Amino acid sequence: MRYAFPLVLLGLGSLITALDFTVVYVALPWIARDVGFSPYALQWVVSAYAVPFGGFLLLGGRLSDLVGRRRMFVCGMLLYGVASLLGGLATSPGLLICARALQGIGGAVLMPATLSLVVTMFDEGPARNRAMTVWAVCGAAGLSLGALLGGVLTSAFGWEAVFFVNVPLTVAGAAAAFAVLTPDGARRPGGLDLPGALTGTVGITVLVLAIAHGADWGWASPGVLGSFAAGAASLAGFFAIEARSRNPLLPLRLLANRHTSVGAGAILLYGLTLQCVPYFLTLHFQDVLGYDALRLGLAFLGPTLAITVGNLAAERLIPRLGTYRTLVLSLVVGAAGTAVLAASLSVSGSYLGLLARVVGFGLGAGLSFATMFIVASTGVAPHEQGAVSGLSSTVLQAGAGAGLAILVVVAGHDTAGLTGEALRAATVDGLRSALFVAAAVAATGSVAVLAFIREHRKPALTGLAAAEE
Repeated sequence: MRYAFPLVLLGLGSLITALDFTVVYVALPWIARDVGFSPYALQWVVSAYAVPFGGFLLLGGRLSDLVGRRRMFVCGMLLYGVASLLGGLATSPGLLICARALQGIGGAVLMPATLSLVVTMFDEGPARNRAMTVWAVCGAAGLSLGALLGGVLTSAFGWEAVFFVNVPLTVAGAAAAFAVLTPDGARRPGGLDLPGALTGTVGITVLVLAIAHGADWGWASPGVLGSFAAGAASLAGFFAIEARSRNPLLPLRLLANRHTSVGAGAILLYGLTLQCVPYFLTLHFQDVLGYDALRLGLAFLGPTLAITVGNLAAERLIPRLGTYRTLVLSLVVGAAGTAVLAASLSVSGSYLGLLARVVGFGLGAGLSFATMFIVASTGVAPHEQGAVSGLSSTVLQAGAGAGLAILVVVAGHDTAGLTGEALRAATVDGLRSALFVAAAVAATGSVAVLAFIREHRKPALTGLAAAEE
C-alpha cells in the first residue's frame, strides 16, 4: 500500500499528457472562429504542441537521470500548467501557438519523468508489470476523457476551458509530488552533453516537423526535402558526438541491450500502425456518421474500454506466456482487429455494429502498450532509465507522426465535387484503405519482431530471455 499514492500520482501524469491529444481537437472549430486562425494556420494549434513534444523527449528523459526524476516531474507539471493557463488566455494566433509550444516542452519533460519513476520505483517482475498496467490504463483513459471533456467543456464554457482544465490538475500534481514521491537527493555527477542535446533535439524536432507537414506542403517541396536533409545531418552529428562523449545524452550501449532494441522496434511499429487507428475512427464518427462533439466523446468510451481490458490482460498474460510472446501476440491481435474494423466500415453502419468489431483492435492495442514499454526498460540500470524512457517516448512520437502522414495519404481519395451519400462513401473507402494498410504493416512487423527475438535468443541467454525459456 505504501506505493499506492505514488502510483495514483504517476497515473495522473500519464493521464494529463494523454488528455491533450484529444481534448483540443474537438475545440478547433471554435478556436479558429474566436482567435482568428485561417483554415491553413489552424493546423499549427496541433503542430505547435506535437513538434516540440517529440523533439524534446530525449532531452527530457536524460535530464530526469541527471537532475532528478521528482524534480523534473514537478518542473514538467508546472511548465505544462503555466502553458495551459497562457493558452486559455490567448487572444491572438501567435500567443496561442507560443503557449502550445511551451505546453509541448512541458509534456516532453513530464512524460519521460513519469515513465522513469514508474520503472525505477518498482522492481522488475510482477510489481513493475502492475505499475506499468496502471500507467497504461491512465493513458488510455486520458485519450477518451479528452474527447469527452473537449465536447462538454467547449459546449458549456467555451474553447478556453479545454486549456484551463489542466491548471488545477497540474498544480495538484506538483504539490502532491513533494508529499508522496521519494526525494531525489544530490544530482548525479557529470554534466549535460550540450552538443549532443543541441544536435539531437534539433534533428528530431526538424524531422517531426517535416513528417507532420509533408502531406500539406508536398513531400517533394523544397521545405520538406530541406527539413529531412537538415534533420538527418543533425542526427548523424548527434550519433557521432554520442560515440565520443563522456556523458552522452543517449548512451549508445543501451541500444546493444536486446530488450531495449526489441522494445524500441515494437514501439516504432505500434506508432506506425495501431497508434494511428483512433484518428481514422474520429474521422468516421465525424464525417460519415455525423457525430457532434459530445457524441464523439461518448463514442470513444467503447474503444477505450477495450483498450483498458487489453492493458489489464497484459499483466495476467506476461507471467504465463512470457513478455516476448505476449508482445508478439498483442501485435497479431491488433493487426487482425484492425483488419476486421476496416472491413466493417460502411456508410449505413451503426455505432453498436462498429463497437462489436473494434474490440479486437482495442485488445491488441492495450496488450501492446504496457508490454512494449516493459520490454524496453528491462535490464537497464536505474540511473539510465530516464534515457530509455526518453528514447521510447521519442520513437513512439516519431512512429506515430510518420505513420499518420503515410496513412492520411493512403486515405486521401479524390472527393472533389462529391456531396451527401457519395462523399460519405468515398470517405469510407479512403478510411478502409488506410486501416487495411495499417493492419498489413502491423502483421508484417509482428513476424519481423518474432524473427528478431528468435535470432537473438540463440546465444547464451540472460535476464528476461533466459527466464522465459
